[in-house]
Amino acid sequence: MKTIKAAVHSLGNIGRHVIDCLISAPDFECLGVVRRVESLGTQALERQNLPDFASIDELILSRGKPDVVILCGPSRSVPEDVRQYLAKGICTVDSFDIHEEIPSLVRSLDEIAQKNGSAAVTAAGWDPGTDSLLRALFEAMVPTGITFTNFGRGRSMGHSVAARSIEGVADATSITIPLGGGRHSRLVYVLPKPGASFDQIKTLLASDPYFSNDPLDVRQVSSPEEMAAVADNSHGVLIERIGASGTTSNQRLAFDMRIDNPALTSQVLVSCARAVTRMGPGCHTIIDIPPVMLLPGDRMGHIARLV
Repeated sequence: MKTIKAAVHSLGNIGRHVIDCLISAPDFECLGVVRRVESLGTQALERQNLPDFASIDELILSRGKPDVVILCGPSRSVPEDVRQYLAKGICTVDSFDIHEEIPSLVRSLDEIAQKNGSAAVTAAGWDPGTDSLLRALFEAMVPTGITFTNFGRGRSMGHSVAARSIEGVADATSITIPLGGGRHSRLVYVLPKPGASFDQIKTLLASDPYFSNDPLDVRQVSSPEEMAAVADNSHGVLIERIGASGTTSNQRLAFDMRIDNPALTSQVLVSCARAVTRMGPGCHTIIDIPPVMLLPGDRMGHIARLV
């Protein structure tokens, strides 16, 4: 089995789980972590004593060129970060989760990837990501109908990161609450910085694109300990499709899962990192990937086992 050489960009909640998944995989070698200069040498336990570097050039000089870089930073930093790796001819995988911006991102990254003979898989978490693949399969099975994706209850990493980026916020956790029919509300716990106005924070949150389209409840907490009490990683989804196959109605499909959010996101990223090394140049999403490419090992073995 060919060994895929991978590097991790950014060491946060996702990054440390990605490292765990890479080390557990039979076909990966993790070369190290690219992170901010001020963080170098810290968090040895989280990075499992892998070396860390201030740039991809330093990593390449020390460990060699990776086949793929898995990006684990905030969605808003993904476009710029991915471009630098694709321009160097290195494949990338990311979990960009701003749904309405995905088509334009795919087009722009595709141009860079094609030019440099590299490949990218973007929006490769579980939603967008594996849920996207399930929605596509559901539509193939029941072409006429409606699909509802109901998230939670649980902690949204993307929304929590967005909330923490608001001016005056020391820490924040965003909980997604399903209302049914694909509608959701957001419950955001905020720890303000000393002297920050909680009312101003609420106003800024309400105008942020991550929160402006859903009912929003913002609550203040008074200490890091109180924040920790509400900030577990539980999440989940229920996807339902009701419609017709051909002219036959009353078809109902459902998928339900309850998960540790960063652990599952990280596993999907690693599986897509395997797939991207098997694909041609360009920018792809998970619905472009033949599922067998996500799995380690021999294609015919998987066909015998799964088909």
